[in-house]
Amino acid sequence: MIRHIKTAQATVAGETDGGITEAVQALLAQVEAGGDAAVRDLSIRFDKFDRVSYRLTKTEIDSCINALSRREREDLDFAQDQIRTFAQAQKDALKDLEVETLPGVVLGHRNIPIENVGCYVPGGKYPLLASAHMTVLTARVAGCERIVTCAPPFQGKISAKIVAAQALAGADEIYCLGGVQAIAAMAYGTETIDRVDMLAGPGNAYVAEAKRLLFGKVGIDLFAGPTETLVIADDSVDGELVATDLLGQAEHGVNSPAVLITNSENLARDTLAEIERLLKILPTAAIAAKAWEDFGEIILCDTLEEMVAQADFVASEHVQVMTRDSEYFLNNMKNYGALFLGARTNVAFGDKVIGTNHTLPTNKAARYTGGLWVGKFLKTCTYQRIETDEASALIGAYGSRLCLMEGFAGHAEQANIRVRRYGGRNVPYAAAVEPADI
Repeated sequence: MIRHIKTAQATVAGETDGGITEAVQALLAQVEAGGDAAVRDLSIRFDKFDRVSYRLTKTEIDSCINALSRREREDLDFAQDQIRTFAQAQKDALKDLEVETLPGVVLGHRNIPIENVGCYVPGGKYPLLASAHMTVLTARVAGCERIVTCAPPFQGKISAKIVAAQALAGADEIYCLGGVQAIAAMAYGTETIDRVDMLAGPGNAYVAEAKRLLFGKVGIDLFAGPTETLVIADDSVDGELVATDLLGQAEHGVNSPAVLITNSENLARDTLAEIERLLKILPTAAIAAKAWEDFGEIILCDTLEEMVAQADFVASEHVQVMTRDSEYFLNNMKNYGALFLGARTNVAFGDKVIGTNHTLPTNKAARYTGGLWVGKFLKTCTYQRIETDEASALIGAYGSRLCLMEGFAGHAEQANIRVRRYGGRNVPYAAAVEPADI
């Protein structure tokens, strides 16, 4: 049996607000038509930031790196080392393939890096320098030739730490540019910014909508929504730990869902009490409290099977599992962005430093996709080769009949000419051939 100890008061919208769509469409059109001048106008309008060129010079980038304290540089290097190591291991697991499926018939695929990638690093409410690691560094490990990055100014100035993170991760071009104008500039190109082939990285609702509208003109990593967290716990842990993990992610935004699934009513009640206590002392309580009030849930289940079913239904971006048998959820859950197994780890580790990527599916997209990883920056492209006359004639005979079943005479003739030339058979033009004749 499933009960709700606390129910969400609001629902995260699955559809984009029509007003946002119209506004973003207008901004995209402005940049597409106006190029650099439009980008500058929008940067002044939205960020109060004006430059002749929004691309940072090597001197400016070096200054940002040199402004890091020794400890800050060590911490950035440590985080990037972890992310690079895991991304490289993922890439090493992706192998090019070539196989002879029939005598003389060779099929294969190659994993080819996307040539030009644009990475967006948010910096409005919080300067999310970790997003530089997750996008730029992962694209660099994938082997992308040109990596462009955009991040908005923070409090009216170049965000030095974000710039340093982008540079250390391996960005080729760094722009102090935010919002829809940054996304549009990378996607369409301007007089001074060459267009990219793919966009990656999180952002606010306007940035997310810009990426959605541009999908097809460029590739994108994910359709992103508000940050989500789900904690699955039993009475092997206490309410303070659970409450901390829920509120630690709820501070992302007032529309960030935070959900607890448990089989312990005592833990559920303890968690409610701890949330109330922590909200009195948490510096980001104004945001976290609103998120918890509107989007917080506590779901009480009787069995592990019910807990898995509910978790798969929620299909959360982040899933923190703190139970006696966390492997049970690893082996049985199907819908999640990333799992954090055991009380010793948590979502913040994944967000910042442990090595897995923090750009993950939201709005139940975990039902059909995983998160950003090195494979997102690779195209798996197939090829074929026929090495003998006999193989060409054999495939041609089957191909001709299959094409004629569908009424494609021209397709069939592509096959028939190979049968004639390499098989030595007098096959007439395809339009005069019945499928059984070859």
